[in-house]
Amino acid sequence: MNLLDTFKDKKVVITGHTGFKGSWLSIWLLSLGAEVHGIALEPPTNPSLFKEALIESRISDNRINVKDQDKLIKLIDHVKPDYLFHLAAQPLVKQSYIDPVETWHTNVLGTVNILNTLRLINNRCIAIIITSDKCYDNREWVWGYRETDKLGGSDPYSSSKGSAEIAFKSFYSSYFNKEDSNVLIASARAGNVIGGGDWAKDRIVPDCIRSWTRNNIVSIRAPHSTRPWQHVLEPLSGYLCLAQELSKQKELNGESFNFGPSSSNNYSVIELVKKLSIVWPEQRWELIGNNNNSKEHESGLLKLNCDKALAQLGWMPTLDFSSTIEYTGSWYYDFYSKSQETEPYNLCLHQINSYTNLSREVGNQWI
Repeated sequence: MNLLDTFKDKKVVITGHTGFKGSWLSIWLLSLGAEVHGIALEPPTNPSLFKEALIESRISDNRINVKDQDKLIKLIDHVKPDYLFHLAAQPLVKQSYIDPVETWHTNVLGTVNILNTLRLINNRCIAIIITSDKCYDNREWVWGYRETDKLGGSDPYSSSKGSAEIAFKSFYSSYFNKEDSNVLIASARAGNVIGGGDWAKDRIVPDCIRSWTRNNIVSIRAPHSTRPWQHVLEPLSGYLCLAQELSKQKELNGESFNFGPSSSNNYSVIELVKKLSIVWPEQRWELIGNNNNSKEHESGLLKLNCDKALAQLGWMPTLDFSSTIEYTGSWYYDFYSKSQETEPYNLCLHQINSYTNLSREVGNQWI
């Protein structure tokens, strides 16, 4: 069975479909022949991939806050989805310091509302709850975190994601770990995602693109922090693979999986910026350091161990660091060239097809 066999003509609900990852996932599922139903607030950025790619006209677009339990129940009961991907979240660490209450409401209670809605449905459904690599209690280890490692976090965002994972496990143990349950459920953890169509604040790639398209200098925060950078299609392929395998292997019910890059993709922020600048012609921009005197905690190192995904799902990453930057930089460069061939939806489809073919060439089992 491949992804096309799995999702063609299936009804799929995506929460957070107006966001960066949700937009890419919507496009990928549409290309697989799925009937996509979105649940989200307005796009969080301007511009946004959701608007630029005209996704609203291609799916069932529903403006519902995941904190609104009654509307969630009504819509999901009406749709009766075969699959559900829960991505809706407040996704920024810095914003969590500014508004911790809203971060907890959205990331924890929003997830609880989705889990409770799934508990009440009367149709068979595969559900993937997406949290973050920051759900782990980060000790700045040089080795990768495993799915069994301690959850936690020193900032509001990280602790909210750890709490969402605890809620997921609680609902699985209480409701979905039953023979008569209509729902099979798993959680997925990934982070430091980059790719074309991201215009969020306080993210290094969008910050670079905004500055460079205006011929401005980009200010780099925490230039020597190391991150396991991965292209957005890597974790999305993991989510789709996990949903596919969960539909075939009931023993995966209630499990959690990491989806991250190979350890060789751990590069510093300044290394990423220098590599990204090469994709753009005429390296006219200076890169300057920015001393960060903020009292807000920022992790220096966080890696995931993805052995479980390889062993149980046949999933492993496809792109190396150079390919990750090439996919990302070329998307933005083509987008800003404003030619007919670079309509954002088609740009995404082209990269999805390229990524799929490359995954097949390197022998990834999930494809």
